[in-house]
Amino acid sequence: MTVIARLDPDSPTPLYRQLRAALEESISAGHFPDGRLPSSRALATELGVSRNTVNLAYQELVVDGYVSTQPRSGLVVNAEVARRAPVRAAAARPEAPRRGRPPWDELVVPGPRDPFEGLRLPADWSQYPYPFLSAQIDVEHFPRQALAGALREALRDDHAVASLQDSRGQDDPWLVEQLCSRVLPARGITATPEDVLITSGSQQAFYLLGRALVRPGTRIAVENPGWADARAILGAAGGEIVPVDVDAGGIVMTSALSHVRLTCITPSHQLPTGVTLSIARRRELLDIAVASNSLIVEDDYDSELRYQGRPTPALKAIDTQDRVIYLGSLSKLLAPGLRLGFVVAAPELIDHMRRWRRIIIRHPPGVLQRALAVFIDRGDYHRWLRRNRATMKRKWARIVPAAAEHLPWPVAAPTGGLGLWVVADKDFDSRQLRTRAATEGVLLEQGQPLFCGPTPVTNTFRLGYAAIREERIEEGMTVIGRLARQIIDS
Repeated sequence: MTVIARLDPDSPTPLYRQLRAALEESISAGHFPDGRLPSSRALATELGVSRNTVNLAYQELVVDGYVSTQPRSGLVVNAEVARRAPVRAAAARPEAPRRGRPPWDELVVPGPRDPFEGLRLPADWSQYPYPFLSAQIDVEHFPRQALAGALREALRDDHAVASLQDSRGQDDPWLVEQLCSRVLPARGITATPEDVLITSGSQQAFYLLGRALVRPGTRIAVENPGWADARAILGAAGGEIVPVDVDAGGIVMTSALSHVRLTCITPSHQLPTGVTLSIARRRELLDIAVASNSLIVEDDYDSELRYQGRPTPALKAIDTQDRVIYLGSLSKLLAPGLRLGFVVAAPELIDHMRRWRRIIIRHPPGVLQRALAVFIDRGDYHRWLRRNRATMKRKWARIVPAAAEHLPWPVAAPTGGLGLWVVADKDFDSRQLRTRAATEGVLLEQGQPLFCGPTPVTNTFRLGYAAIREERIEEGMTVIGRLARQIIDS
């Protein structure tokens, strides 16, 4: 027969879909010169599969127009498809190489290195009993009814236009008003609507900053370790990344900070170590920015989640020279799938970023913006914030002593945030721990992708507690501690 098919019964792709793809390729290559396809019985016998598998594949080809049914002839190749298929050479001659496919290796512009290398999760991560993850949520505690009510409200007559229109690049004015009057003041920030831009999360904010501020060779200081996505985005924009170490007081004040155009920091709870940038260093960093005519990007992704002491005011709150570009996130506090954040900066920069955003996506979804405005206005946002802070504090109060009891290394307790940063002995390989832990239902975040430099740092990992249920923390930490000691002893 003329069907070339290698079916893999172990593949996650069903056999009939594998066969359908093989038949489509055979048809396109002209492997059926008389136009007739073999009977389902004959093809099933040849390939060693059931007739049902063949019939399902044939049915899809009929629906997609590749073949049609003719009385007394069975299935035949569609005439239009047959005209486009190449003429087959004589059987004795070797088949000519296929032509016409684009040379993708030559056409595609090289992209940035995948920042998620080593951080990817299985698709069914939520089914694992011990997901020690910081960037996911426990859906059981999410205010679904309140948000569903806000979404319904956003689609009612008095909100429908704002939710469903093409706003020509403008943000929902009510959401901006809610941010300026009810969200930002809690961080000590005074802002007007002209200072605010809504984004599809912090990633888009960094992308727009890369477009607006980064030229080839622009020097950008980043925390090391730090958020891999920001580093990848700004590096892809042409920036020259300058890694700066982090210690117990936050980003270290070095001379390198005086020779960059941008400094990107997470001062409230440094990602991933969780340390808080001291007030003295905040003021010194602002002085450096003024003296060197540089800018500071403050990624304030979880400042509200503080469990010891009073929250430190945002760096933007003590900036009097418009040197700080403030990035806030609604996704981190609600749910990462919402993909909503905002930027607070000088109006001149906001206007420039808005123009770049308009030619990329115009604006984030209007219905989601209006729903979040309703959510904040009704008080649901602040109720959720108080409830979520209490939940996270209980988890924090469990995981900190559990880490001290079960892990073979000391772990510094952060004052807040969503995870613990673990630094093991230098010869310990956290990649091995991550692999073994997954087989026992434990997911943890590897630290290596968060570091700059050619030498892999394999002795760190992060234990997030945003997604795991409170009652499972102790048992999960017991598993991690046992596996870590097994690796040390092996």
